[in-house]
Amino acid sequence: MNQAVILAGGQGKRMHAPIPKPMFQVLGEPMLEWVLGACERAELARICVVTGYEADQIRAYLGDRCETAYQAERLGTGHAVMQTLPFLNADTDGNTLVLCGDAPFIDSDTIRQSLERHIAEHNAVTVITACVDNPSGYGRILRTDSGIAGIVEEKDATDAQRAIKEINSGCYWFRTHDLIDLLGRITNDNAQQEYYLTDTVAIALESNLRAGAFCSQNPDVVLGANDRKGLLALNTAARMAVLNKHMANGVGFVCTDGIIIERHVEIGPGTEILPGTILRGRTVIGANCVIGPNCVIENTVVGDNVKLNTVQAYDSRIDSGVKIGPYVHIRPDSHICSGAKIGDFVEIKNSEIGEGTMIAHLAYLGDSDIGKHVNIGCGTVTVNFDGLKKSRCEIGDHAFVGCNTNLIAPVRLGKDCYTAAGATVTTDVPDYALAIDRGTLHIKEGYTLRKFAKSKEKKDQ
Repeated sequence: MNQAVILAGGQGKRMHAPIPKPMFQVLGEPMLEWVLGACERAELARICVVTGYEADQIRAYLGDRCETAYQAERLGTGHAVMQTLPFLNADTDGNTLVLCGDAPFIDSDTIRQSLERHIAEHNAVTVITACVDNPSGYGRILRTDSGIAGIVEEKDATDAQRAIKEINSGCYWFRTHDLIDLLGRITNDNAQQEYYLTDTVAIALESNLRAGAFCSQNPDVVLGANDRKGLLALNTAARMAVLNKHMANGVGFVCTDGIIIERHVEIGPGTEILPGTILRGRTVIGANCVIGPNCVIENTVVGDNVKLNTVQAYDSRIDSGVKIGPYVHIRPDSHICSGAKIGDFVEIKNSEIGEGTMIAHLAYLGDSDIGKHVNIGCGTVTVNFDGLKKSRCEIGDHAFVGCNTNLIAPVRLGKDCYTAAGATVTTDVPDYALAIDRGTLHIKEGYTLRKFAKSKEKKDQ
C-alpha cells in the first residue's frame, strides 16, 4: 500500500501568530490543505499528519479525514517521522511518501510520476528534486550515473557544488520497511542535536541500498515560507498561476490589481474580471460576463452575460442576463433569476427574485419569494423578523410595490397588485388590488416658532 506522512508540527515563530505554520493560508486555504489535496488526488491510500505546536488546531481542521501523530519535542524532521512508527508498522509492504505541510505546491502529477520512478528503479529512497535558476539556501543533489551520491547543504558545499541547480524539495519516497530501518539508525550527532531525515540517504547508500532522485517539472515544489514575506511570495506565485490559467482559457484582465481568484473557481471564456475583484471557494462564473470592479463572490454560481459591479454575493445563484450593482449584498441561499436588475444599496437574503424583476435601489428583501417582472420601489423592506422567528413574504408576478412599503411577514401580495407609497402591509393583498395605507395628517401651525423660541430662552438663561 502506498501512503503519505505529512510533517505539520512547525510553529513558524517568525510569522508572529499563535497558529501552526502549515495552517497559514495561501489563496484562502491552509498550506496543509494544498498538500493534503495533492496526496488525495494522487490516490494515496493512507495519510498521517504529524502535529506539534497547537496540535488541537490541526486535529480540529482534519476531523476524521486522516490519521495524526504527535511530536511533543521539535527535534528535527527525522524525529518527526519517528512519531509515525505505529502508522508505518501497520503496513510495511508498500511505499511511504514523506513531505512538508508548509510547502504547498507539491502536485499530484509529481507524486505519481516520482512513485513510478521509485518503484521502477527499485530504490530504497527517492528524493523529489527541482531545478531552479537561483538555488541559494537549498541542499544540492549530487548525482551519479546510477542514482545519487547524496545531498549537500549549501554551508557545506564546495564552489562547484554550489553551482548545481538541482535542489532538494524536502519530499521523499521510501520503501516503507526500509524507512522503518533507516529511522532506527539516524542519530542526533550534530551541532543542533536533531535527527535529520536527510541523513537517511547517506545511511541507505552506506548499506548498499539504492538511492535515486526524481526531478519534478514543477519548480515550485520547493517553495515554502518561513516568515510573512515568504508567505506573501507564496500567495503571489499561486495568484499569478491561477490568473495565467484563466487567461489561457479566454478570460480577460485589463489590470490585475487587487484581483484574487482562488484555485477552485471556474470562469467561462469571454468573461472580463475588473480590478479589486475577489472570487472565492467553489464559485462558478459563466461566459461573457463582466465581474467588477470591487466584487467579492464566494461559493456562488453565476450564469452567462451577467454584469456585477461592486457586489458581494455568498452561497447563492445568479442566472444569466442579470445586472447587479453597485453596492449590493447578496446573502446566502438567494436565487436571482434571469433578466433581473438590482440597483444600488440593495440587500437580498434567502430569497428568490423572479425573472425580469427590477429592484432599483435602497431596499431590503429577506426571506421572500418574488415573482416575475415585479417592480420594487425605493425604500421597500420585508419585515421578516418579529424578535422570535423569521417569516416569509410572497409577491406575485407583475406586482408593483410602491416606495417605502413595509411588508410585515408573513404576508402575500397577489399578482398584478399595487401598494401605494408609504404603505405598511400586514394582511394579504388579493390579485389586481391596490393597498393604500394613509393615516390622518395632523398639521400643527406655529410649531417651529414655538420650538425655536424655547431654544432661545434656554440659551439666554
